[in-house]
Amino acid sequence: MAQVILLNDNTVVRAKVIAVRTSCRTVDGISKALLIEQLKQKLRSGQIVKFVYLKSNGDIRVAYGTTNADFVKDKVCGWGVSREEYATTAYYDLESGGWRSFRWENLIAVY
Repeated sequence: MAQVILLNDNTVVRAKVIAVRTSCRTVDGISKALLIEQLKQKLRSGQIVKFVYLKSNGDIRVAYGTTNADFVKDKVCGWGVSREEYATTAYYDLESGGWRSFRWENLIAVY
């Protein structure tokens, strides 16, 4: 029995970026890109999402965040540059009360 995974354009781009940045196999990049897609869907859904990523200084960060439009609408500056252009994912950090982002390849887990 064959299994098929359908990837949207954004997930394919993320997978390629991750594979290049980490010098890993494409399948590993796809796995991480699917995890990012899962996180982004949960962040938009209105849930408070718990996830873990590796910070640029090497520390492990357990974050609680959201990007739900109803919650963050008054917290958007409107500069117009998507974090996707920098191969990162942005979220509103509920613990620190500010916007944060992380590199795609540094995502560890989504709860």
